[in-house]
Amino acid sequence: MEEANHVAPSSRRGGVLALILAGGSGSRLKGLTEWRAKPAVPFGGHYRTVDFTLSNCVNSGMRRIALLTQYKSQSLIRHIQHGWGFLRRELDEFVEIWPAQQRLGERWYAGTVDAVYQNRDLIESLDPDHVLVLAGDHVYSMDYSEMLRHHVETRADITVGCVEVPVDEARSFGIVGIDRDCRVRSFVEKPDKPVPSPGRRNVTLASMGIYVFSRAALFERMERDAADPGSLHDFGYSVLPNAIGGTRVFAHVFRDERTGRPGYWRDVGTIDSYWKAHMELLDEEPELDLFDPVWPIRTAQPAGPPVRVRQPVRISASILGQGSVVAGDIHRSVLSGNCRVGAHSRINESVLLPNVRIGRNCSLERVVVDSDCVIPDNTVIGGDLFDESGPHRREVSAEGIVLVTRQTRDADSGSAAKRKVA
Repeated sequence: MEEANHVAPSSRRGGVLALILAGGSGSRLKGLTEWRAKPAVPFGGHYRTVDFTLSNCVNSGMRRIALLTQYKSQSLIRHIQHGWGFLRRELDEFVEIWPAQQRLGERWYAGTVDAVYQNRDLIESLDPDHVLVLAGDHVYSMDYSEMLRHHVETRADITVGCVEVPVDEARSFGIVGIDRDCRVRSFVEKPDKPVPSPGRRNVTLASMGIYVFSRAALFERMERDAADPGSLHDFGYSVLPNAIGGTRVFAHVFRDERTGRPGYWRDVGTIDSYWKAHMELLDEEPELDLFDPVWPIRTAQPAGPPVRVRQPVRISASILGQGSVVAGDIHRSVLSGNCRVGAHSRINESVLLPNVRIGRNCSLERVVVDSDCVIPDNTVIGGDLFDESGPHRREVSAEGIVLVTRQTRDADSGSAAKRKVA
């Protein structure tokens, strides 16, 4: 009788284990990651960034998932507990949180490779054939099973997910050089002068931070990396460049199956890229369709009322989150849940995170407002106007996007109940 309460050993062994690296601080997002991990940053009016990677896993049929957390992870952990508890452990499906635990000594994670290496015993206990290593802070929809199939067909030890990018935009990525068989011949992290792909003068291959490892190859490469005192313990800087030549490393080029064009993938690691990705959601036919029933993006579903428009206003090309109350004009903007916009205010090309309060007669243009901020009446932010005074901290990005955050805040509690609301 006791044996019947356990999953049969054969169903626990083999298959794929997905590891989501979710411990990064995301310093380039400035105040948005002051009190939350980068994968926990809200996105798209309804989601957290990590929801895209998790949804890709579930939609791809890969339902053994572990998140490796470290930096200011409480809001991320809470989100996973509230929104991702629907998988059935008795069917060997799970989303587990593996916090940094100093499992190999009194030290925290020293890099992406070290984060995986310090959890080697947990990986071994699940006994996967392949390990899918993912970043938890990118926005995209991708069927990982196609990449795994490519990995098996090429008999690869390591497969790198890649996307085509213009050469003049490639300096912030790891650049992958391949031969005609898609075998990786070079890997350079953030080169000053990216090299175009063969026969493609203006295009090169950028790593998406997605890797499939055969189990033996992963363990071997992690052991070598751990033994190297000069290593940065990073997949892009250390493991992949050292693996080329002695290991079968292949590239899997991510393309849209319908159009054959490069797949939609965004690293939303800066204020400018974060804002731009939101504006792309508002295109008439967005490349990333949040309303696609075939590939749903799942998240925690907070209980709340529908959107309310209080008076005649102009709303165009925008997304309004659950529970928002609008009494002003909204154009090409994304409002997250439980936002308020006062009468005669105008919000243009802006992103409001949850629980933002905008007073009366305000004007915001090309602004990102962090959660729980209260913007007083008659405030103008954006364009050439920039004022350091008031209850908020404001920063301007390289492309002129204004980030508004609170001067002081608790650890991303997500509750406005104890704060004065305009």
